[in-house]
Order: sequence, then C-alpha cells, then structure tokens
Amino acid sequence: MANKLDNYIQGNWITHEGDGIAQYNAVTGDVISTVNEKEGLDFAGVLEYGRAVGNRNLRKMTFLQRGLMLKKLALFLQKRRKSYYPISYLSGATKADSWVDIDGGIGTLFAYASLRKKFPDEVFFVDGETVGLSKEGTFIGQHIMVPKAGVAVHINAFNFPIWGMLEKLAVNLLAGMPAVVKPAEQTSYLTHAMVKDIIESGILPEGALQLVCGSGIGILETVNSQDVVTFTGSAHTGRMLKSLPQIINNSVTFNMEADSLNCSVLGKDATPDTAEFKLFIKEVHREMTTKTGQKCTAIRRIIVPQNLVEEVQYALSARLQKTTIGDPTAEGVRMGTLASKEQMEEVLKSARILAEENQLVYGSFERDFEVIGADINKGAFLQPMLFVNDNPLQKTKVHTVEAFGPVSTIMPYTDIEEAITIANLGKGSLVSSITTNDDQIAKQYILGAATHHGRILVLNRDSAVESTGHGSPMPLLSHGGPGRAGGGEEMGGMRGVKHYLQRTAIQGTPTTITNVTNVFQYGAKGNDDRIHPFSKYFEEIKVGDQWITAKHTVTVADIVNFANVSGDNFYAHVDETSLDGTIFEGRVAHGYWVLAKAAGLFVQAKKGPVLLNYGLDECRFTKPVYPGMTIGVRFTVKEKVDQERKSEDDIAKGIVKFLVDVYDETGETCALATILTMVKKIDQEGEVIG
Repeated sequence: MANKLDNYIQGNWITHEGDGIAQYNAVTGDVISTVNEKEGLDFAGVLEYGRAVGNRNLRKMTFLQRGLMLKKLALFLQKRRKSYYPISYLSGATKADSWVDIDGGIGTLFAYASLRKKFPDEVFFVDGETVGLSKEGTFIGQHIMVPKAGVAVHINAFNFPIWGMLEKLAVNLLAGMPAVVKPAEQTSYLTHAMVKDIIESGILPEGALQLVCGSGIGILETVNSQDVVTFTGSAHTGRMLKSLPQIINNSVTFNMEADSLNCSVLGKDATPDTAEFKLFIKEVHREMTTKTGQKCTAIRRIIVPQNLVEEVQYALSARLQKTTIGDPTAEGVRMGTLASKEQMEEVLKSARILAEENQLVYGSFERDFEVIGADINKGAFLQPMLFVNDNPLQKTKVHTVEAFGPVSTIMPYTDIEEAITIANLGKGSLVSSITTNDDQIAKQYILGAATHHGRILVLNRDSAVESTGHGSPMPLLSHGGPGRAGGGEEMGGMRGVKHYLQRTAIQGTPTTITNVTNVFQYGAKGNDDRIHPFSKYFEEIKVGDQWITAKHTVTVADIVNFANVSGDNFYAHVDETSLDGTIFEGRVAHGYWVLAKAAGLFVQAKKGPVLLNYGLDECRFTKPVYPGMTIGVRFTVKEKVDQERKSEDDIAKGIVKFLVDVYDETGETCALATILTMVKKIDQEGEVIG
C-alpha cells in the first residue's frame, strides 16, 4: 500500500481518508505516495487558524526578529539540503536541476534574512518622506505600513516544489504574515519533506506555516480582504482563480505569476565568429534542457537575424544532440524526465499544435530515442524538440501556444524594431534576453520590449562571467510580468515585502507623528534632560532626546580660514566683487563650514559611549549664512538602528541618527542634516550573528 502523505494544518499532521491521488516516480512510473483528493479538509478553519494564531504571533515580532528567524531557518535547512536531493530525483530532476530548486530556495531565505537591515527594529515600517500639510509646519503627514491581519495562501506549480515555496515564504514571513502552502499534487512529496523538517525545528512560531499536499478545491472560498493569494501555474487556471467571486467581492490581493512565452534575441552583431553567438547557443540550450524545459522562465521563442537562422539551427541542434537523457541518478545524464506522464502528453499535445505552422528540425514525436539507466516506456522521457517558423508575423500560433517542456522555436527578424514586435507578440512575458555586444542595440531593444516583459537580461562576453542567466529570477529583483504572465510581482526585495503590508497615511502634529513612528520629525518637541546624548549608551538614548548647543557668531576669518584649509575657493566665499547677478547679498559661508562648525558645537569631546561618526544620510543648506550672523544647533535623536554582533569579540553597538538643525539668531533654520553615530551598548553579551 502506498504511503499516505499527510497535511500540516491547525498545528497537527492530518492523514487523508480514502485512496487519494497517486504520486508517481517520473522515472520508473512506480507509485510514491498518495495525497487527499477532495473532501475532508476544513479550509475555513485552516485560514482562521492562520489569522488567529500565526498572524498574531508574527505581528508581535519586529522586522529584525523575523529576519533573524529566516536566517536561522536558512542555516538549519542548509545543513539538511543533501537529504532532499534523492527525493527530488523522483520528479525526474537531475542534480543540477535539484540544485536550482533546493539550494536556490534556501539562498532566497538567506537573501531575505539579510534584507532585515533595510527595515527598522519595529513591528511597522515608516514608508517614504514626511509630507508637510500646513504653512507653519504644525500639521504633517506620513505613511506607515503594518502587516495585513490575514494569511497568505500560496498555490504553487509542480516544477519547483522547494524554490516555489521558499521564494514566497521568505517574503511573507519577513513581512509578518503566516502562510498556507498548497504545492501541486504531482510533486508535493518533496515540499512535504522540507516542511516536516521546518516544523520539527521549532524555528517558526505556531501557526506561521501550514501545508496542504493534495487537492486544494475550496481553499479560497473563505478568503477575506486581509488575506493575500499568490498563484504560480498556467495562465488559464490563474485567470479562473483570479475571477472567483470571493476574490473580487472582498478585494483580495491576488498575485499571479503565469507561464509565459519568453523569448531570447540574438543581436545582428553576434555573428558566428563572435563570443556572443556561442554564448547565445549555450544559453538557449541550457534553458531548453534545464528541468527538462519545465521552467516558467524557459526560452520558448528564439528570435534571430534572418540571415543567421540556419547557423543557429545547426549549432543548437548539434548541442542538443550531445544532451544525454535518462535516469537523473545515472552517470552522464544531463536531462531527466518531465514531472509525470500526464505532463508529457500535455507537452506533446501542444507541440503538435505548433507543428501545424512550424517545421520540426530537431527531435521527433516518436519516443524512440535512447535513455540511460531507465525504461523509456515507464518514465516521462521526452527528447528536446526544435521548430523553425519562417514567418512569425503571419504564423502566430507560436505566440499563443506554450509547450511546457523542452520545446522551442527559431524565428527570423529583419531589424531590431521587427525583433521587438515579434517579442511583444507574446502578449506579456516573465523574461526576455538579448545577446549583443552593442549597447545601443541593447538599449533600443530594452526600451521597446520593456512594456511587455517583467525582466530583460543583456548577455555579452563581459557579463557572461558572472551572469545568473536568462532563466534565473533573483530574490532582490521583481519576478513577474505583464499581460499573459499574470501582471503580478514576486520577490523584488523590499517591494515584495510591501505586498503583504497595508500602507496607511497618518496625519497630526510633528510631535504626535514622532511619538507614533519613533522617528523624530522636524518641528516636534524635543526632550531636554540636561544630559549630553554623547554621554549615553545606546539603550539609554531615546528618540527625541535633544541638546541645545552654545552659539557662535560668524566672522570673515571663519570663511577665509575654511577656504584655506579645504581649498574650496568658490567665488561666493572669497570674492565679494563677483556677486552681482547672484542670489547672495555678500560673502557667504561655505555650507560645509556651517556643518563642520555645527559639529564643533554639538560634539562632546571627552571619551564616552560614542565610538565613531558613521556617516551622513542627508544634508540641506536652506538659508545663506553671512558674517555677523549667530548660529546654534538643535541636536536631536532622530532614530535608533540596532546592530548585530558579527563575532564574539565584536563590540555590542547600534547606530543612532541625529537631526542636526542649524538655526540663526532669528530662529530660522539655515541647514538640516542627519548624521549617524555608532554607539556602544551597555549589554556586551548581545546575540552573535555569524
């Protein structure tokens, strides 16, 4: 009897009733396990548990704490990653394919863990600049973002059981939302293996992650406006889910990443004698054969100069001829199987439609090729298939039909504008690439094709050394595309995190906004406790602590001496006879002298908890400073940013941002700057982050 794959819901592992849906070894055809088919799961309860328990637990954590949680999880999974490879091989994936899925997914966790440094050590995020809403500055606005109060429902595709889960989980967990992961039935056994380890690790708080391995029919019936739904898969299924009444009526955020007809363009300069031509052939071959072509980013359309069609066909066919197919565990195998025989039949069905308008120049519909270490009749083996379309502007099935496997079509173009037209006939794709050593060709293509593509890679001899390739979405860049590709965005660094946050505009006095956001606002009331902030350790400092400095009357000698020391002899500072027609009334002090003098006024000279000046975030000189004017500084703690110890001997410390408000004898601000200081902590035993 086949093993029954259980679901992890509402804090428990639940085994399905009945026979269920069988999961097959894609190489041998043997049954691996079964998953629930339709009935028996209380999806309303699953989602409510996520909201009530998981959301509550994650929302109590700060961005920093959630980021450290991700890092701990990534380190945990990295130690266990080799245990997932044998399971991945059951799906027909080779070792290289599995590396993309498993190590790539864990790498995404690491990337989002490091992103914690871009967010505050708070349960909310202050978004953008303060907006002045009144003449006197007593009424301002600010945007903040908080985690939505719902649950993220991730409906994933079969091709990347690990990466597809982790690339979404990394984002929603950092944002502070729990998730229900629904992998595709065919390959959920691999997702299940990793989730089992994650739950047993105890790293995630209760309710942060639930798993549904089988049918998800009904999973979206009770979503509400605080939930987020993400979908990866076919455009047809995605559109159907996106149009469900409960999605529309509740204005549920729905992020769709659909399979698309991605393309790669060969520049006219990339003739067969160039490095670019060889790179192009290598890249197209890789995208046709990696994961047996089962990638949402795979190259489906190969757009080349019309005089190079035969050259590309021969070079690519020769490379495909060397691609060994068979059991992923057998030595020498470079391409495995499709995920299932059902998937294989779907690919062949689509390929036959393409054959109605396109000539098959490599491969065959007859499965009579040699496979290594396996029985071709038992496994979902398929040879790469290469077509040629001699008129892509008239024969358009290639722009509407996708064979989700090792299938691609070569088509000619006359000039770069026609290449753009052909590329855009795909009606929206996740990715396109252009191989050229001419940056003007690249620019023309990018500006013309960007409207229809979520990402565009430029490949040439210089970028190839470190290029991640056409088919590799990167965690800190947006992954998605317009039109047919779904119109959504995944990952994308901070942009992705914000998909799970609610942006709210708040309005009030500068003091109120300061107290709400823990970021000091210009014009707010400061806290003058008579203790210089440089005398305080990081833990003792409070946002709003303010030091009013002594004053200094500016002299001509100040300006002349600074010009001599700095070498800045700009006419407005040193030549009073050249000021006609300028905005200045006389010799004016250097802006950087004003800032330097401000430092002289606010710095406490004696040794204390301040370790060093860490830098300058922003600086504005808002009013000219002339000899005879008297300046002083309102020196205020603007924001605190915790830092992690990187080693046992690293000093426990944090960054304190100070607002430097230089004002004159009338009380009017002459300069505003934000400086950063590194300040020692009282507690030297802080957590060490390796």
